[in-house]
Amino acid sequence: MRIILTDVGKRFNREWIFRHLNFEFTNGNTYAIIGPNGSGKSTLLQVIAGAVAESEGKISYDITDESWQMAERNSATAVGQLSTVNSKLSTENFYQHISLSAPYLELIEEMTVTEFFQFHQIFKPFFATITIEKIISEIGLERSAHKQIRYYSSGMKQRVKLAQAIFSDTSVLLLDEPTTNFDAEGIALYNHLIKSYSADRIVIVSSNDAQEYDFCTERINVLDYKR
Repeated sequence: MRIILTDVGKRFNREWIFRHLNFEFTNGNTYAIIGPNGSGKSTLLQVIAGAVAESEGKISYDITDESWQMAERNSATAVGQLSTVNSKLSTENFYQHISLSAPYLELIEEMTVTEFFQFHQIFKPFFATITIEKIISEIGLERSAHKQIRYYSSGMKQRVKLAQAIFSDTSVLLLDEPTTNFDAEGIALYNHLIKSYSADRIVIVSSNDAQEYDFCTERINVLDYKR
């Protein structure tokens, strides 16, 4: 998978949040979007995800994983379409390849965590090698597996948000302030999950807290694109 930003900018009303951003994200690499509060980090992450439209420039999504291309080709052939499948993804279809964890995303709090993960994997399957029971164990919520999420603490809810993103079988992992509401134990869990389950993916972390992105090999400072 490659995500290619060409002269990308985002504006709200007359204010440019960032402009003239040229960058390429490639599989197996880790990236941090950094900058002070209010600088536009989350906005850039949402533009990359296709959740917010860019105001100028272009974003291209290129499937370089042949297994994804084969699945796309088989699907097209099954419905009588052309068997030749372009490796370029549309923004509308990119969501299938990404998972996102962010403090502003809501959980279905009337569900238990077991029910929530069962519901989630209908739309975005987890890794085939791991069960829901194992996921719940990994994030330390075994004793609360059958408790409604509305009774969880803020830190427990953040563990659920992080798990639904990290364990989803996607090639792109987007994390916005991933240790929000975490204590030292939660931060240690985050580091363990990243180390264990983020290989061979594009990982992009939006944060102004170095302990959330110190594993990232490349940085994008939003302030560099304010001009």
